[in-house]
Amino acid sequence: MRRRRLLIISVMVAMIGAALAPAAFAGGDGKGSPPPEVRFATFNASLNRFSAGALGAELAAPGSAQPDTIAEIIQRVRPEVLLINEFDFDPAALADFQTNYLSVPHGDAAPIVYPYTYIAPSNTGIFSGFDYDNSGAAGDFVPNDSYGFGFFPGQFGMAVLSMYPIDYASVRTFQFFKWKDMPGALLPDDPSTAAPADWYTPGPELDSFRLSSKSHWDVPIDIAGETVHFLVSHPTPPVFDGPEDRNGTRNHDEIRFWADYVHPGRSSYIYDDNGDYGGLAGNARFVIAGDQNSDPLDGDSIPGAIQQLLDHPKVNTKVTPASPGGTEQAALQGGANAAHLSDPAFDTADFSDSAPGNLRADYVLPRKNMKIVDAGVFWPLSTDPLFPLVGTFPFPSSDHRLVWIDVRVN
Repeated sequence: MRRRRLLIISVMVAMIGAALAPAAFAGGDGKGSPPPEVRFATFNASLNRFSAGALGAELAAPGSAQPDTIAEIIQRVRPEVLLINEFDFDPAALADFQTNYLSVPHGDAAPIVYPYTYIAPSNTGIFSGFDYDNSGAAGDFVPNDSYGFGFFPGQFGMAVLSMYPIDYASVRTFQFFKWKDMPGALLPDDPSTAAPADWYTPGPELDSFRLSSKSHWDVPIDIAGETVHFLVSHPTPPVFDGPEDRNGTRNHDEIRFWADYVHPGRSSYIYDDNGDYGGLAGNARFVIAGDQNSDPLDGDSIPGAIQQLLDHPKVNTKVTPASPGGTEQAALQGGANAAHLSDPAFDTADFSDSAPGNLRADYVLPRKNMKIVDAGVFWPLSTDPLFPLVGTFPFPSSDHRLVWIDVRVN
């Protein structure tokens, strides 16, 4: 495992070798002192494709419409630290996205450069050898019998882009953490048997099942001498299953993972892919980010799933990212949105109007000792000249919106 991780790091170092170091301190005074605030963001950019290598082939040349739109949104919001969900695992494609899209101006949106990037394998599309969906045969539908849903290894992966140095040697990944090793795990139950929590057959099948549908990463970022742990993930959607609710329970516990990781009293069971145990130190700064696939009050996630983070004693939720477009589109689209309980201004995803409607699915959550200065969701009104960047179905960019916060690190 160490050898593979070193290979990933070496790829990243090669990618950043030609980058300009001064860009790493955009917003500071150029002398290494921290800027007044740092913009962290998450964006499920739908940069996934249906076959291995397709994303890389597309990004190898400039001018593809959807990546252009994604790049322009990023250029207009200009986050300094960014998680992209649904970016197929392909280090070369990530480098090409920078060169051919982010580094190219779009209208009056200036280029943006991220000298530091991190990308690593995802559990998606890696066949387990077991019949995880209990269809009667292992591998009859490989995506369902993989460690995470995907048609090829690394589909729907993720990537971190940063203007500040990433401490590559200290990155922790949790791709192989087993669900059964979480105390009190909400393991799904097969309703056709009397035994509890037995959807995954006890023994080799359950022992093989990984908690992360993609992965969980702790990516430490050096912001002018202060380390901020960027805790990123993309829990599975709590749908596409049956009465056993295997995706709903997994979504709940994927969210719970970070809630335990940032709490020293609850993190001793956690081990990373190098076999090291434990979570963050009590005084560590962190920002949790990702498409959590869970709305506080609406949708299909287990009630209370996202509240594990929103109500966490160490998480700052004093400012909620909002947009005018979320409110407008919920009213215009109607359907399931009319019965929602959550404030549509906080929505971050434009889903089917019949079900589940638009939801708050994407989050950027800092530690309480990091003051939120500003926050937002990139969802313009339909009268805004930038509205075509998000549009309506079929979306020119993604069915998710970029979510950002500005925080003081000190």
